[in-house]
Amino acid sequence: MALALMAAWALSACGGGGTAASSSGVSTSTAAALSAQAALGEKIFNDTSLSASGRQACATCHVAANGHAADNDLPAQMGGVMLELQGHRSSPSIRYLSTNTAFFFDAEGTPTGGFFWDGRASSLQDQAGRPFTNPVEMANTDVASVVDKLSKATYAADFKKAFGEDIFSRPDDAFARMTLALQKFEQEDPAFHPFTSKFDDMLRGKATFTEQELRGFALFNNPAKGNCAACHPATKSADGSHPLFTDFTYDNLGIPRNPDLLHNANPAFFDLGLCARENGDLLTRADLCGAFKVPSLRNVALRKSFFHNGRFKTLKDALTFYVQRDTNPEKFYSRNADGSINKFDDLPAPYKANVNVTEVPYNRKPGDAPALSDAEIDDLIAFLQTLTDGYAH
Repeated sequence: MALALMAAWALSACGGGGTAASSSGVSTSTAAALSAQAALGEKIFNDTSLSASGRQACATCHVAANGHAADNDLPAQMGGVMLELQGHRSSPSIRYLSTNTAFFFDAEGTPTGGFFWDGRASSLQDQAGRPFTNPVEMANTDVASVVDKLSKATYAADFKKAFGEDIFSRPDDAFARMTLALQKFEQEDPAFHPFTSKFDDMLRGKATFTEQELRGFALFNNPAKGNCAACHPATKSADGSHPLFTDFTYDNLGIPRNPDLLHNANPAFFDLGLCARENGDLLTRADLCGAFKVPSLRNVALRKSFFHNGRFKTLKDALTFYVQRDTNPEKFYSRNADGSINKFDDLPAPYKANVNVTEVPYNRKPGDAPALSDAEIDDLIAFLQTLTDGYAH
Protein backbone atom coordinates (compact mmCIF):
# COMPACT_ATOMS: atom_id res chain seq x y z
CA MET A 1 0.00 0.00 0.00
CA ALA A 2 2.75 2.47 0.90
CA LEU A 3 4.54 1.79 -2.38
CA ALA A 4 1.34 2.35 -4.37
CA LEU A 5 0.61 5.60 -2.56
CA MET A 6 4.13 6.89 -3.09
CA ALA A 7 3.99 5.93 -6.77
CA ALA A 8 0.78 7.88 -7.20
CA TRP A 9 2.25 10.85 -5.37
CA ALA A 10 5.40 10.75 -7.50
CA LEU A 11 3.47 10.70 -10.75
CA SER A 12 1.28 13.54 -9.55
CA ALA A 13 4.30 15.59 -8.52
CA CYS A 14 5.75 15.17 -12.00
CA GLY A 15 2.62 16.22 -13.81
CA GLY A 16 1.17 12.79 -14.47
CA GLY A 17 2.37 9.66 -16.13
CA GLY A 18 1.01 10.18 -19.61
CA THR A 19 3.01 10.37 -22.79
CA ALA A 20 4.99 13.57 -23.02
CA ALA A 21 5.08 15.94 -25.95
CA SER A 22 7.21 14.72 -28.83
CA SER A 23 9.86 17.31 -28.01
CA SER A 24 10.53 15.45 -24.78
CA GLY A 25 10.54 11.96 -26.19
CA VAL A 26 12.99 12.27 -29.06
CA SER A 27 14.62 8.98 -29.92
CA THR A 28 17.83 8.69 -31.87
CA SER A 29 16.27 5.87 -33.87
CA THR A 30 13.40 8.04 -35.11
CA ALA A 31 15.06 11.45 -35.25
CA ALA A 32 15.28 13.21 -38.60
CA ALA A 33 18.65 13.48 -40.30
CA LEU A 34 20.78 16.47 -39.39
CA SER A 35 20.70 19.50 -41.64
CA ALA A 36 23.79 20.20 -43.75
CA GLN A 37 24.94 22.87 -41.28
CA ALA A 38 24.40 20.62 -38.26
CA ALA A 39 26.26 17.79 -39.99
CA LEU A 40 29.19 20.17 -40.44
CA GLY A 41 28.88 21.08 -36.79
CA GLU A 42 29.22 17.42 -35.84
CA LYS A 43 32.50 17.17 -37.76
CA ILE A 44 33.80 20.38 -36.18
CA PHE A 45 32.76 19.20 -32.72
CA ASN A 46 34.93 16.09 -33.08
CA ASP A 47 37.87 17.64 -34.96
CA THR A 48 41.07 17.74 -32.88
CA SER A 49 42.97 19.44 -35.73
CA LEU A 50 41.26 22.74 -34.89
CA SER A 51 43.24 23.05 -31.65
CA ALA A 52 46.78 24.35 -31.27
CA SER A 53 47.83 21.02 -29.78
CA GLY A 54 46.16 19.00 -32.51
CA ARG A 55 44.83 16.75 -29.77
CA GLN A 56 41.78 18.53 -28.40
CA ALA A 57 38.25 18.93 -29.75
CA CYS A 58 34.96 20.02 -28.26
CA ALA A 59 34.24 16.32 -27.75
CA THR A 60 37.40 15.90 -25.67
CA CYS A 61 35.91 17.75 -22.70
CA HIS A 62 32.26 17.06 -23.53
CA VAL A 63 32.10 13.31 -23.90
CA ALA A 64 28.79 11.92 -25.16
CA ALA A 65 29.07 8.75 -23.05
CA ASN A 66 29.34 10.92 -19.93
CA GLY A 67 26.35 13.14 -20.60
CA HIS A 68 28.51 15.53 -22.68
CA ALA A 69 30.66 16.34 -19.66
CA ALA A 70 34.23 15.37 -18.81
CA ASP A 71 34.96 11.65 -18.46
CA ASN A 72 37.58 12.03 -15.72
CA ASP A 73 37.81 13.38 -12.17
CA LEU A 74 40.15 16.29 -12.88
CA PRO A 75 39.05 19.53 -11.20
CA ALA A 76 39.62 21.27 -14.56
CA GLN A 77 40.66 19.88 -17.93
CA MET A 78 44.12 20.27 -19.40
CA GLY A 79 44.66 22.49 -22.43
CA GLY A 80 47.18 24.78 -24.07
CA VAL A 81 49.55 24.32 -26.99
CA MET A 82 51.04 21.18 -25.41
CA LEU A 83 48.05 20.25 -23.25
CA GLU A 84 50.23 21.37 -20.35
CA LEU A 85 47.98 24.04 -18.84
CA GLN A 86 45.22 23.43 -16.33
CA GLY A 87 41.88 25.10 -16.96
CA HIS A 88 40.22 27.32 -14.39
CA ARG A 89 36.94 25.51 -13.75
CA SER A 90 35.43 22.06 -14.15
CA SER A 91 34.04 21.15 -17.54
CA PRO A 92 30.23 21.36 -17.33
CA SER A 93 27.79 19.24 -19.26
CA ILE A 94 26.47 20.88 -22.42
CA ARG A 95 23.49 18.54 -22.64
CA TYR A 96 19.95 19.90 -22.29
CA LEU A 97 20.99 23.49 -22.96
CA SER A 98 18.99 24.08 -26.15
CA THR A 99 16.20 25.83 -24.22
CA ASN A 100 18.53 27.99 -22.17
CA THR A 101 18.58 31.75 -22.83
CA ALA A 102 21.00 34.64 -22.68
CA PHE A 103 21.69 36.00 -19.19
CA PHE A 104 19.03 38.24 -17.67
CA PHE A 105 17.54 39.33 -14.36
CA ASP A 106 13.97 38.14 -13.90
CA ALA A 107 11.11 40.23 -12.53
CA GLU A 108 12.29 39.54 -8.97
CA GLY A 109 15.88 40.49 -9.78
CA THR A 110 17.13 36.89 -9.84
CA PRO A 111 20.09 36.32 -12.20
CA THR A 112 19.04 33.71 -14.73
CA GLY A 113 20.29 32.09 -17.93
CA GLY A 114 23.56 32.49 -19.75
CA PHE A 115 26.14 29.84 -20.60
CA PHE A 116 29.25 28.70 -18.70
CA TRP A 117 29.45 28.66 -14.91
CA ASP A 118 29.20 32.47 -14.84
CA GLY A 119 26.70 32.95 -17.67
CA ARG A 120 29.08 35.07 -19.72
CA ALA A 121 28.13 33.54 -23.09
CA SER A 122 24.80 34.54 -24.58
CA SER A 123 24.03 31.47 -26.69
CA LEU A 124 25.18 28.00 -27.64
CA GLN A 125 26.95 29.64 -30.58
CA ASP A 126 28.75 32.11 -28.35
CA GLN A 127 29.72 29.37 -25.91
CA ALA A 128 30.97 27.08 -28.67
CA GLY A 129 33.40 29.65 -30.05
CA ARG A 130 35.23 30.66 -26.90
CA PRO A 131 37.36 27.56 -26.19
CA PHE A 132 39.06 27.83 -29.59
CA THR A 133 41.05 30.92 -28.57
CA ASN A 134 41.22 30.35 -24.82
CA PRO A 135 44.94 29.90 -23.96
CA VAL A 136 44.19 27.13 -21.44
CA GLU A 137 41.82 25.29 -23.74
CA MET A 138 42.26 24.90 -27.52
CA ALA A 139 44.80 27.73 -27.41
CA ASN A 140 44.68 29.16 -30.93
CA THR A 141 46.26 32.59 -31.06
CA ASP A 142 43.29 34.20 -32.83
CA VAL A 143 40.26 33.60 -35.01
CA ALA A 144 42.35 33.67 -38.19
CA SER A 145 44.47 30.76 -37.00
CA VAL A 146 41.34 28.71 -36.26
CA VAL A 147 39.96 29.43 -39.71
CA ASP A 148 43.28 28.55 -41.32
CA LYS A 149 43.06 25.11 -39.71
CA LEU A 150 39.42 24.84 -40.72
CA SER A 151 40.32 25.58 -44.35
CA LYS A 152 42.59 22.50 -44.34
CA ALA A 153 40.08 20.14 -42.75
CA THR A 154 38.84 17.13 -44.67
CA TYR A 155 35.38 18.70 -44.82
CA ALA A 156 36.56 22.15 -46.00
CA ALA A 157 34.84 21.67 -49.37
CA ASP A 158 31.54 20.98 -47.61
CA PHE A 159 32.05 24.11 -45.53
CA LYS A 160 32.55 26.20 -48.69
CA LYS A 161 29.51 24.60 -50.29
CA ALA A 162 27.40 25.59 -47.29
CA PHE A 163 28.76 29.10 -46.75
CA GLY A 164 30.33 30.26 -50.03
CA GLU A 165 33.46 29.55 -52.04
CA ASP A 166 35.22 32.62 -50.64
CA ILE A 167 34.27 32.02 -47.01
CA PHE A 168 37.83 31.25 -45.85
CA SER A 169 39.04 34.60 -47.19
CA ARG A 170 36.82 36.24 -44.57
CA PRO A 171 38.04 34.80 -41.24
CA ASP A 172 35.55 36.56 -38.99
CA ASP A 173 32.63 35.42 -41.14
CA ALA A 174 34.04 31.89 -41.39
CA PHE A 175 34.44 31.66 -37.61
CA ALA A 176 30.87 32.89 -37.12
CA ARG A 177 29.60 30.24 -39.54
CA MET A 178 31.69 27.59 -37.80
CA THR A 179 30.17 28.38 -34.41
CA LEU A 180 26.71 28.59 -35.97
CA ALA A 181 27.23 25.05 -37.30
CA LEU A 182 28.20 23.91 -33.81
CA GLN A 183 25.04 25.47 -32.39
CA LYS A 184 22.93 23.78 -35.08
CA PHE A 185 24.52 20.44 -34.21
CA GLU A 186 23.75 20.83 -30.52
CA GLN A 187 20.20 21.94 -31.26
CA GLU A 188 19.39 19.24 -33.81
CA ASP A 189 21.20 16.13 -32.63
CA PRO A 190 18.88 14.22 -30.26
CA ALA A 191 21.93 13.07 -28.31
CA PHE A 192 22.04 16.54 -26.71
CA HIS A 193 18.46 16.26 -25.44
CA PRO A 194 17.46 12.59 -25.58
CA PHE A 195 15.11 12.33 -22.58
CA THR A 196 15.84 8.60 -22.38
CA SER A 197 16.31 8.16 -18.63
CA LYS A 198 14.31 5.90 -16.37
CA PHE A 199 12.70 9.04 -14.97
CA ASP A 200 11.44 9.93 -18.45
CA ASP A 201 10.09 6.44 -18.96
CA MET A 202 8.40 6.66 -15.58
CA LEU A 203 6.64 9.82 -16.78
CA ARG A 204 5.58 8.00 -19.92
CA GLY A 205 4.17 5.14 -17.87
CA LYS A 206 6.79 2.73 -19.20
CA ALA A 207 8.84 2.25 -16.03
CA THR A 208 8.22 1.96 -12.31
CA PHE A 209 10.49 3.24 -9.56
CA THR A 210 11.81 0.91 -6.90
CA GLU A 211 10.91 1.62 -3.29
CA GLN A 212 14.34 3.18 -2.74
CA GLU A 213 14.01 5.39 -5.83
CA LEU A 214 10.58 6.53 -4.67
CA ARG A 215 11.94 7.37 -1.22
CA GLY A 216 14.74 9.32 -2.87
CA PHE A 217 12.31 11.17 -5.11
CA ALA A 218 10.20 12.13 -2.10
CA LEU A 219 13.31 13.43 -0.31
CA PHE A 220 14.31 15.35 -3.45
CA ASN A 221 10.99 17.20 -3.47
CA ASN A 222 10.44 17.55 0.28
CA PRO A 223 11.12 21.21 1.23
CA ALA A 224 12.03 20.15 4.76
CA LYS A 225 14.50 17.45 3.70
CA GLY A 226 16.52 17.53 0.47
CA ASN A 227 14.69 20.54 -0.97
CA CYS A 228 16.53 19.86 -4.23
CA ALA A 229 13.52 20.80 -6.35
CA ALA A 230 13.84 24.41 -5.17
CA CYS A 231 16.62 24.91 -7.73
CA HIS A 232 16.24 21.72 -9.77
CA PRO A 233 12.52 21.58 -10.65
CA ALA A 234 11.22 18.07 -11.22
CA THR A 235 7.80 18.80 -12.73
CA LYS A 236 6.65 18.95 -16.33
CA SER A 237 6.34 22.31 -18.03
CA ALA A 238 2.97 23.70 -19.06
CA ASP A 239 3.55 22.40 -22.59
CA GLY A 240 4.07 18.87 -21.32
CA SER A 241 7.84 18.85 -21.83
CA HIS A 242 9.89 16.90 -19.33
CA PRO A 243 11.81 18.76 -16.60
CA LEU A 244 15.43 19.78 -17.12
CA PHE A 245 16.26 19.69 -13.38
CA THR A 246 17.62 23.23 -13.37
CA ASP A 247 15.96 26.62 -13.12
CA PHE A 248 19.00 28.20 -14.85
CA THR A 249 19.61 30.50 -11.87
CA TYR A 250 22.70 31.01 -9.69
CA ASP A 251 23.53 30.17 -6.10
CA ASN A 252 26.38 30.68 -3.67
CA LEU A 253 26.91 27.45 -1.76
CA GLY A 254 30.24 28.21 -0.10
CA ILE A 255 32.01 25.35 -1.87
CA PRO A 256 35.32 24.57 -0.12
CA ARG A 257 38.56 25.67 -1.77
CA ASN A 258 40.10 22.97 -3.97
CA PRO A 259 43.89 22.68 -3.51
CA ASP A 260 44.09 20.61 -6.72
CA LEU A 261 43.45 23.74 -8.77
CA LEU A 262 46.83 25.28 -9.47
CA HIS A 263 45.64 28.88 -9.28
CA ASN A 264 44.60 28.23 -5.69
CA ALA A 265 48.27 27.94 -4.72
CA ASN A 266 48.09 31.72 -4.57
CA PRO A 267 46.26 32.47 -1.29
CA ALA A 268 45.19 35.84 -2.67
CA PHE A 269 43.34 34.29 -5.60
CA PHE A 270 39.59 33.73 -5.41
CA ASP A 271 37.23 32.68 -8.17
CA LEU A 272 34.32 35.02 -7.57
CA GLY A 273 32.06 33.69 -10.31
CA LEU A 274 29.15 35.84 -11.41
CA CYS A 275 30.35 39.23 -10.18
CA ALA A 276 33.80 38.88 -11.75
CA ARG A 277 33.10 37.56 -15.23
CA GLU A 278 35.35 38.81 -17.97
CA ASN A 279 33.22 41.58 -19.49
CA GLY A 280 33.00 43.31 -16.11
CA ASP A 281 29.28 44.04 -16.40
CA LEU A 282 28.56 42.90 -12.83
CA LEU A 283 31.60 44.25 -11.02
CA THR A 284 29.44 46.53 -8.90
CA ARG A 285 27.21 43.66 -7.77
CA ALA A 286 29.16 42.55 -4.72
CA ASP A 287 26.11 40.56 -3.62
CA LEU A 288 26.66 38.21 -6.58
CA CYS A 289 30.28 37.41 -5.77
CA GLY A 290 30.69 33.67 -5.26
CA ALA A 291 27.53 32.72 -7.16
CA PHE A 292 27.69 30.08 -9.89
CA LYS A 293 25.21 28.55 -12.31
CA VAL A 294 22.78 25.90 -11.10
CA PRO A 295 23.51 22.94 -13.43
CA SER A 296 21.04 20.37 -14.66
CA LEU A 297 21.02 17.21 -12.59
CA ARG A 298 20.32 15.05 -15.61
CA ASN A 299 23.16 12.52 -15.93
CA VAL A 300 24.65 13.76 -12.65
CA ALA A 301 25.38 10.18 -11.59
CA LEU A 302 27.88 9.96 -14.47
CA ARG A 303 29.94 12.86 -13.17
CA LYS A 304 33.37 12.24 -11.67
CA SER A 305 33.84 15.75 -10.26
CA PHE A 306 31.28 18.15 -8.86
CA PHE A 307 30.75 21.91 -8.61
CA HIS A 308 32.56 24.66 -10.50
CA ASN A 309 35.90 23.86 -8.88
CA GLY A 310 35.63 20.07 -9.00
CA ARG A 311 36.06 19.91 -5.25
CA PHE A 312 34.19 16.64 -4.73
CA LYS A 313 34.77 13.42 -6.67
CA THR A 314 31.70 11.35 -5.85
CA LEU A 315 28.00 12.06 -5.73
CA LYS A 316 27.90 10.74 -2.18
CA ASP A 317 30.56 13.22 -1.08
CA ALA A 318 28.80 16.11 -2.85
CA LEU A 319 25.46 15.34 -1.21
CA THR A 320 27.08 14.84 2.18
CA PHE A 321 28.56 18.31 1.84
CA TYR A 322 25.13 19.75 1.06
CA VAL A 323 23.59 18.43 4.25
CA GLN A 324 26.56 18.57 6.62
CA ARG A 325 28.18 21.83 5.53
CA ASP A 326 26.71 23.65 8.51
CA THR A 327 26.34 20.84 11.01
CA ASN A 328 29.91 19.57 10.56
CA PRO A 329 31.96 22.28 8.83
CA GLU A 330 35.20 20.78 10.14
CA LYS A 331 34.82 18.00 7.56
CA PHE A 332 35.13 20.34 4.61
CA TYR A 333 37.00 23.55 5.41
CA SER A 334 40.55 24.51 6.26
CA ARG A 335 41.55 26.03 9.59
CA ASN A 336 42.81 29.45 10.52
CA ALA A 337 46.15 29.98 12.24
CA ASP A 338 44.43 29.86 15.63
CA GLY A 339 42.87 26.50 14.84
CA SER A 340 39.36 27.78 14.23
CA ILE A 341 37.47 26.61 11.16
CA ASN A 342 37.79 28.88 8.12
CA LYS A 343 34.25 28.27 6.94
CA PHE A 344 33.54 29.21 3.30
CA ASP A 345 37.30 29.29 2.76
CA ASP A 346 37.11 29.90 -0.99
CA LEU A 347 35.68 33.37 -0.52
CA PRO A 348 37.24 36.59 0.79
CA ALA A 349 35.80 37.63 4.14
CA PRO A 350 33.58 40.43 2.74
CA TYR A 351 31.71 37.97 0.50
CA LYS A 352 31.09 35.15 2.95
CA ALA A 353 27.80 36.81 3.86
CA ASN A 354 26.62 36.02 0.30
CA VAL A 355 26.54 32.28 0.96
CA ASN A 356 23.09 30.69 1.09
CA VAL A 357 22.44 29.93 4.77
CA THR A 358 18.67 30.31 4.87
CA GLU A 359 17.22 27.61 2.63
CA VAL A 360 16.97 23.95 3.59
CA PRO A 361 19.34 22.12 3.96
CA TYR A 362 21.72 25.05 4.57
CA ASN A 363 19.86 26.42 7.60
CA ARG A 364 21.55 24.22 10.21
CA LYS A 365 24.08 24.92 12.94
CA PRO A 366 26.81 22.79 14.54
CA GLY A 367 25.16 20.24 16.77
CA ASP A 368 21.96 20.10 14.70
CA ALA A 369 20.99 16.93 12.90
CA PRO A 370 21.67 17.10 9.16
CA ALA A 371 18.62 17.40 6.92
CA LEU A 372 19.36 13.94 5.53
CA SER A 373 20.79 10.87 7.21
CA ASP A 374 23.38 8.71 5.51
CA ALA A 375 20.70 6.21 4.52
CA GLU A 376 18.54 9.00 3.11
CA ILE A 377 21.48 10.25 1.04
CA ASP A 378 21.72 6.76 -0.43
CA ASP A 379 18.02 6.89 -1.26
CA LEU A 380 18.47 10.26 -2.92
CA ILE A 381 21.37 8.90 -4.98
CA ALA A 382 19.17 6.02 -6.10
CA PHE A 383 16.69 8.56 -7.45
CA LEU A 384 19.38 10.69 -9.10
CA GLN A 385 20.60 7.59 -10.92
CA THR A 386 17.21 7.44 -12.65
CA LEU A 387 18.15 10.69 -14.43
CA THR A 388 20.88 8.98 -16.48
CA ASP A 389 20.08 8.79 -20.20
CA GLY A 390 20.05 5.48 -22.04
CA TYR A 391 17.82 3.55 -19.65
CA ALA A 392 17.21 -0.03 -20.78
CA HIS A 393 14.30 -1.99 -19.39
